Parts: sequence; structure tokens; C-alpha cells
Amino acid sequence: MREEQAYYRIYSGYLKEKYGEKVYKLPVNLPVTCPNRLAGGNGCAFCAESGTGFEALESSERVTEQLLKTKEKITRKYKARKFIAYFQNYTNTFLPLERFQGYLEEAASLPDIVEISVSTRPDCIRDSYLDVLQEIHERTGVEITIELGLQTANYHTLYRIARGHGLAEYLDSVLRIKRYGFEICTHLILNLPGDTLQDSIETAKLVSILETNIVKLHSLYIAKNTRLSKEYENGTITICSKEEYFSRVEAFLSYLDPSIVVERLFSRIPEKDALFCNWQTSWWKLKDELLEDMEQQGIYQGCRFCYRNGPALDLLGGQQFE
Repeated sequence: MREEQAYYRIYSGYLKEKYGEKVYKLPVNLPVTCPNRLAGGNGCAFCAESGTGFEALESSERVTEQLLKTKEKITRKYKARKFIAYFQNYTNTFLPLERFQGYLEEAASLPDIVEISVSTRPDCIRDSYLDVLQEIHERTGVEITIELGLQTANYHTLYRIARGHGLAEYLDSVLRIKRYGFEICTHLILNLPGDTLQDSIETAKLVSILETNIVKLHSLYIAKNTRLSKEYENGTITICSKEEYFSRVEAFLSYLDPSIVVERLFSRIPEKDALFCNWQTSWWKLKDELLEDMEQQGIYQGCRFCYRNGPALDLLGGQQFE
């Protein structure tokens, strides 16, 4: 089988191109919540009470302490020298502006931090917060990436999973961020209940047309004590087969702009926290199976990227009309 980069543009390789060597993410957990959890809300249907920062330290620790502790472990293990401060859990722009700025200033002040990555929601992007990020970038030279949780282009599904925003908010946030020149990483789940293979294709087209820089795919897992866990246990929802998920990923990648970086293809969650994850198979084994299937079918990223710039006009050929 050919090397992984023959099938899609790999995130680790992209970072090495950008920074000249391997770069490692250091997760940061802030004392923050999500607008979906206000007024008694339970958040998105798939989201656990603890959010998604399963590998992060306690949010009660200062940003500096979290970064230094994790940095020490990774440096000792991998001899790493460059790092990304990844504000990962919940909605990290859902803070008063001054507090948001203070947390980022802490991260940017540490040596060997070459980038700050801020995970948030499309309905929590505002120009004043982007202004703060721009000022920090210009003063310190630290690069900025904003990670947006879209999940799917199907706005009916967004409503069903209680996402709390629609497609328009994603469009608005991307257009705003693009004006500042920050990189955008879009998080997506290709096998949400109710979505189909065609939704995967339309999602690939959407993020490609909007020129997102990075995509991160999450295979749907069922975390304990969530709305989806109740629906999964009582049989209200089912999860597509592994083979169907492969088909969706392959279709997504085939329509994806080949310049877009792919950070992840499968989710990862501690076994103790999930009722279902990855068809009870390790993510790395699933990836090997997927790449083998892509090789057999001759599929690679961007092989169907041919829908921009009025492709239907090609049908005219040499026809002349009165």
C-alpha cells in the first residue's frame, strides 16, 4: 500500500512544512462553558457533561501551569521543540473579552509556543475577539488558528442534535475570520443520525468553496449520559456500519479541495466514557482499512474536485445559439 499522504493531505506533514519540524499540540482547559448549556440546557445531543477535553488537565489550573506540565511530558518523550497551545474544551470565546485576552496572553508569552489554536462555535465569533487575536499575533508573531465546530452542512440535522446554530452562523463566522487571515479548522461528523452520503458530499463542497484550511473528521461516538446515549440505548437512533462510514469518508475526501489539510479521520474517546466508539475497533486499524479500501477503488483527496467556476458551461462545447 502507498504512503498515507498519497490519499490525503496529512496534518502532521503540513505542520512540518510550515514550521520546519514536528509540532505538538498542548491541550488547555479553561473554566468556561457553552451557550448551549445556559438556562438549564444540556448542550449538543452528542456532548458529554465534561465536554470533549478528555486529555486535558483540570481547568482550575492556570494556563501557564497546564502548558508547562504537558510540555514537559511531551518534550521528554519526543524531544519536541515547538508547540501549539490548543484551547480545546467547550467554547473558548464564550468569555468576557478581557478574560479571553488574558488567557491568550499567558499562552503567547511562553517560549516555544509557535501557534495558538482556539476551539469555538460559529455563533461565538465576533470582530472584537478577532481584533484581540490579531493584536496578539502582530505583537508576538504567534500564529492563530480558529477551530469551528460545524459538524454537518445539513441544517435540519443541526436542529435535531440541538446544535444551537444553523448553517448561516457558520457562513458568517468563516467570512469574518477570513478578513483577518487566520487559518480555520472545521470540525465535522459524517455519520450523524439522519445524515446520508449526499450530506457528506455537500459538506465537502461547502468547506471547499469557503476555503477552510483544515478539516477534522470525527466518527460519531456515543458518550455516556448524553441525549444521544438515551436514544441509542432505547433504539431510537442507530449508527451506520463501518463500511458505510468508510463510504462517506471516501466521498467526502474525493470532493474535498486537495489543498485542504486533513487533521483526523476517526474520533478518540476513553473506553470508560463511551457506550459506542469506532465499532469497537482501534482508530489506527480503521485508518489502515480505510486507506486499503481507497487504494482498491482509486480514490484520493480531490479526485472529484471539479464543481467550481461554472462546470455546467462545459456542456456547451462548440455549440452556437441564435
